[in-house]
Amino acid sequence: MSISYVNGLYVPHRDASVHIEDRGFQFADAIYEVFAVQKGRLIDEEGHLDRMQRSLDEISIPMPMSRAALKLVMRQLLRVNRIRYGGLYLQISRGVAPRDFPAPAGLTPTLVMTVTRLKPFDPQAALKGVRVITAPDIRWKRCDIKTVQLLAGVMYKTSAHAQGAAEAWLLDDNGFITEGSSSNAWIVTANGELLTRHTDHAILGGITRQTVLKLAADNGLKYLERAFSLDEAKAAREAFTTSSTVMVRPVTHIDDSQIGDGACGPFCRQLIALYGAYLGQDTST
Repeated sequence: MSISYVNGLYVPHRDASVHIEDRGFQFADAIYEVFAVQKGRLIDEEGHLDRMQRSLDEISIPMPMSRAALKLVMRQLLRVNRIRYGGLYLQISRGVAPRDFPAPAGLTPTLVMTVTRLKPFDPQAALKGVRVITAPDIRWKRCDIKTVQLLAGVMYKTSAHAQGAAEAWLLDDNGFITEGSSSNAWIVTANGELLTRHTDHAILGGITRQTVLKLAADNGLKYLERAFSLDEAKAAREAFTTSSTVMVRPVTHIDDSQIGDGACGPFCRQLIALYGAYLGQDTST
């Protein structure tokens, strides 16, 4: 039986609930984080907690407890569920109040955590590429805040799956790719440049993105952070996505255009090996 955490209590998942006037439920007045768990360890924990704090500060929701206490709760939740490999979902809403648009002051935030059991990261399986579709970016203009306001993402992902693709890459008004519906987008250009869009209000600063940039720098792989167009992406040698759930995944097709030779390229293969080593996995690919 899975155990979840709701406002100070560890409860059976089927019994976990929040008030119907919770502002996260009624207004998406809430933020969230997803932590990958490998060998019982929360991957990039500090980076996720830093981003969580930033998201809370941007919409003026107080932390429900100290960071040290939060870490204890997260570890206890993994322990009681005996999670070695999986994910931990954490959500903080502004709290409960009669439904009204202005955010009341002084509410007690709602804190919810759930866990999911998954297979260990498999570098061999990660080499299998996926197809992405493209679509206009219709989301709001503060995508840097990790809010639970994800209806656009639901629409994009549903459409992608209906078209036999794994993800949707989104295009701004100037034809530049912002990011995926739940991932960051990367390409290796025809000139061998590793590119991912710079962080601004148009994208969420991915924590896995941040780790991949550091791994690239530490291993002498050059990269640039700048916007790139759909034409550049379709002419790229390689493309791939990153997120806390897919980690690093090659993109072999964008819409109906094949990328490179239609398989995981050498650059992405190297990054997958580096990321696997970072997670403490066997990287003999």
